[in-house]
Amino acid sequence: MNELNGIGSRNLTLLTDFYELTMANGYLANGYENTIAYFDMFFRKVPNQGGFALMAGVQQVVDYLKGLTFTEEDIDYLRSTGIFNERFLEYLRSFAFACDIWAIPEGTPIFPGEPIVTVRGPVIQAQLIETMILLTINHQSLIATKANRIVRAAEGRAVMEFGSRRAQGPDGAVYGARAAYIGGCVGTACTICDREYQIPALGTMAHSWVQLFDSELDAFRAYAREYPSACMLLVDTYNVLKSGVPNAIKIFKEEIVPRGFRPAGIRIDSGDITYLSKKARKMLDEAGFPDCKICASNSLDEYIIRDMLIQGAKVDSFGVGERLITASPEPVFGGVYKLAAVEDKDENVIPKIKISENVSKITTPCFKKIWRLFDRETGKAIADVLTLHEEVIDDTKPYEIFDPEHVWKRKTVTNFRAVCIQEKIFEKGKCLVEEKSLKEIKEYCAAQVGTLWDEVTRFENPHQYYVDLSQKLWDVKDGLLKEHNTNQKI
Repeated sequence: MNELNGIGSRNLTLLTDFYELTMANGYLANGYENTIAYFDMFFRKVPNQGGFALMAGVQQVVDYLKGLTFTEEDIDYLRSTGIFNERFLEYLRSFAFACDIWAIPEGTPIFPGEPIVTVRGPVIQAQLIETMILLTINHQSLIATKANRIVRAAEGRAVMEFGSRRAQGPDGAVYGARAAYIGGCVGTACTICDREYQIPALGTMAHSWVQLFDSELDAFRAYAREYPSACMLLVDTYNVLKSGVPNAIKIFKEEIVPRGFRPAGIRIDSGDITYLSKKARKMLDEAGFPDCKICASNSLDEYIIRDMLIQGAKVDSFGVGERLITASPEPVFGGVYKLAAVEDKDENVIPKIKISENVSKITTPCFKKIWRLFDRETGKAIADVLTLHEEVIDDTKPYEIFDPEHVWKRKTVTNFRAVCIQEKIFEKGKCLVEEKSLKEIKEYCAAQVGTLWDEVTRFENPHQYYVDLSQKLWDVKDGLLKEHNTNQKI
């Protein structure tokens, strides 16, 4: 990949919070350099009060970790700060990534509280990579989740990502388009994404094209002659119903059909698109073009699209820009990275917990696995269960799940299939996975979203999908809470 959008082609080792480095320096000074630590990345709530989110950005984490090394330029800069000791700088000079990492595959539905990434390794290394893991997964998971909401609102109609010019910088545009494609968009206006990721580049004309010519008719004619096999005309530069659509019909008859093609469509980018699309549809049908598609754009999101379709809009596809690429109105995913355990000198795993008066901020300790339970009859996901890493859920027997916040809420699950949904992607610093095509990830994503009940996927007041703890894991967490409470002085 080129320098614009390839994490692996740039030295981003210092794209880390400064305190990661000061802590690393301190760990070394205090003899913790060989301490093995376990960190979990998880998030606390789904954006837009939705029922689920989508995992994305794992490949960029992989690319980053493959190239993780400190250059002499990096070390010279750190020395210039006057903060870091020479022993630490020498440690960085010979730095070799050696962590184990588990991650939920891209395109998988994910839920609050579960470790979507787990890192095990020397605490200095596991700490240093926190920022990039959070940056990458938070951004792309946010956009993939938003895109999927918009795609579901479109009810099978194509959604195109049109947000490059509204994105927060080049990487926001490129990786945002990547995530949007995973979430279900059919293509992007961002040309470089076609070259780099084979995401179909889509687009026709801007209003400036129409304005440049002496008349709208002249502009349409020139475009039709240049692109007869893919002629989609922007009809709202002046007046959709009085000039735009009539001129489009005239050009279709005079320039497209005689050349043996059919018109690709028209695009409406302003006004009351619901009303205009109904009128335009009637005009196109009466003119003999029932196969001519109508595309809508103009600051759309899932709610506007849903309402347009409820009101009978005759729209076949949607171009969605700023509210997709920025995930408006909630442009933060909120994933965090917390210590879950450490190993002692005998390699025993010692659980660690962060406690808060805010219940949602109390972490779940231990080295864990995530199991997704599927109903064997319907194929639908029932719940996720976090267990100790050595635990195995035997899906040949009934299994009791319970709400970890309201432990009296219990249910015995039968006739289910238990699947461990994390996969190991690094072992002792060596990458274990090959890059998948985005098309493959997109198809996987659609299939996995299909395993969720409609009640979980609805936009308003979705059913809460439970992420439960095994009894053994709950006992450890409860024990640490009680121990902490006993040791507190009032």
